[in-house]
Amino acid sequence: MSRFLAVEDQMIRMQRDLNRALDGDPKNIKWGMVIDLAKCIGCHACTVACVAENKLPPGVVYRPVLEKETGRYPSVGRQFIPRPCLHCQNPPCTKVCPVKATYKNEAGVVVVDYKRCIGCRYCLVACPYSARTADFGDWYTSGATKSQGVVQGQETAGASYEAMPAAEYGKKWPPRGKGSPVGNARKCHFCVHRLSVRMLPACVTTCIGRATIFGNRNDPNSMVFEMIASARTYQLKGELGTNPAVYYMA
Repeated sequence: MSRFLAVEDQMIRMQRDLNRALDGDPKNIKWGMVIDLAKCIGCHACTVACVAENKLPPGVVYRPVLEKETGRYPSVGRQFIPRPCLHCQNPPCTKVCPVKATYKNEAGVVVVDYKRCIGCRYCLVACPYSARTADFGDWYTSGATKSQGVVQGQETAGASYEAMPAAEYGKKWPPRGKGSPVGNARKCHFCVHRLSVRMLPACVTTCIGRATIFGNRNDPNSMVFEMIASARTYQLKGELGTNPAVYYMA
């Protein structure tokens, strides 16, 4: 009989958790994420969604999906590991930034101030998870034809899409090639611009396997709080003492 009962989609619960967090005391919010590796099928939907949401150029990736071979021949398998910024609560990247351009905000999210960043890339070296990339100003349409009547090239596709400024951090950035974030270090920021308007991160909403759980880890009633408490949950490279806010479930 129980198999006929309706089960609430966890996306609905996470949205409810998000609304409850934003309706409460902002000082009580500490965003966190749990990625269930048993549910991840390696579809890369989260990677594509992140690129589209943040208008990421070539070479800049916020959420790659790593692949790992498990077992021993002939009994081998493959595991997929999404790897966003881990948003460490003791982040090595903030300590090496000479201009304090990268810092942890009040909600526990490690962010980058593009206007302060000088592009030294010290933070890229300091990150033990390789979760940062540098924006060198590359274009997908570089070298493409500029013939009239085709939907490609910098004069058509490039100008209409690539040059559009991203909505990162909820700020109005100049068209691509006119300044920041070109030349800056860039990274996942939990889509803080979406959170501010009560929308879950793009990677969460596009995960077809429901492998990514997001919410306020300070809320005992939230789904992410429950998942963090699971015996299956662990922190990546926890021995380093970075205390990531992104957890994994074996």
